[in-house]
Amino acid sequence: MRKMRRLIPLALMFLVGFGCLTYALSLDDALALFQGSDIMVPYSEEGQQQLEEAIDALKEAIGVPDGLAETDEDAVGALAVDPADKDLLNKLSQAYYTLMDAFLQNDPDVTTADVIAMYLKGKNWGMKSLRMNPEFVRIEQQDGFIAAVRAETDVAALYWTNANWLRSISQTKDDKLKAMLIWGVPPKSEAMMFRLLELDDTYNSYGTYRSLGAFWGGMEKLPMGYFRKNLAKSLYYFCKVVDEPQLCAEAECEDCPAYSQFDPAANEYFENRLFFVEYYLMEYLAWKGIEQGGLWEDAKRILADILAEPIGDKHPLYNAISQEKAAEFLEEVEEHL
Repeated sequence: MRKMRRLIPLALMFLVGFGCLTYALSLDDALALFQGSDIMVPYSEEGQQQLEEAIDALKEAIGVPDGLAETDEDAVGALAVDPADKDLLNKLSQAYYTLMDAFLQNDPDVTTADVIAMYLKGKNWGMKSLRMNPEFVRIEQQDGFIAAVRAETDVAALYWTNANWLRSISQTKDDKLKAMLIWGVPPKSEAMMFRLLELDDTYNSYGTYRSLGAFWGGMEKLPMGYFRKNLAKSLYYFCKVVDEPQLCAEAECEDCPAYSQFDPAANEYFENRLFFVEYYLMEYLAWKGIEQGGLWEDAKRILADILAEPIGDKHPLYNAISQEKAAEFLEEVEEHL
């Protein structure tokens, strides 16, 4: 009887613990989160957990061994992967980008080194996907990376490789300058974005125009050279994804790809307008030393519009994030009004 009394609490503890267990996502459940170019998770702790579990499921399906140095491009490149799993690599690249950008980057416990490491992981899986195309490898070995990019057709691989790569080198001013002056990242990145415009300029809610606007607006100021801050180019690309006829009336770029008229669908993805404020308007105002009025009023209006619109169910994660950031920017903008 005494033995039974000891067993009953143990059994209860087991049942309670068992009832509280959570089960990791299956691969099918993980893949179901990817809809179009979006990952459909909420902007919450639950959404972060879903995304982390999706990464685990993708890595297991790909056959990523424990201890693989995912920040090492050569180590990732050397891993044997079934060609049928190429799309899983693209999704893993996107998932790493999204986990850091959406959930971890502003966590006080996450260091700059942690941020860079995760974006490098995303970049390396994207590179692995590109190089699973034998023709890409052949051209790269013969004529170089940019030539291989110009012949590539995998939109997701190009997009998420580039997105992670740019984020990995933009976390410190020192890395930005090294990327521009030593590592040769900007011409490779621009080549990927130009190829994306040729293949599918609508991908990720016209995301390549958004990326190009941020690319040129976010560069360091340099006294000379092609790849340096260029706000005229930034404005030109953003004017494809924002409905601002007056601000865009003089947006011109002789050496930029031409584009068609603004598509109202671009407004459904709030980050298009948020990035316009962050990487063009605020960069322009800082560049010119303008402290009051004018474009500050435009920035306030655009941010207020983002905050006034419903998040909707088409882009729930990034629209929620954009509203949070818009509120933060609005506080800064209102100091100048």
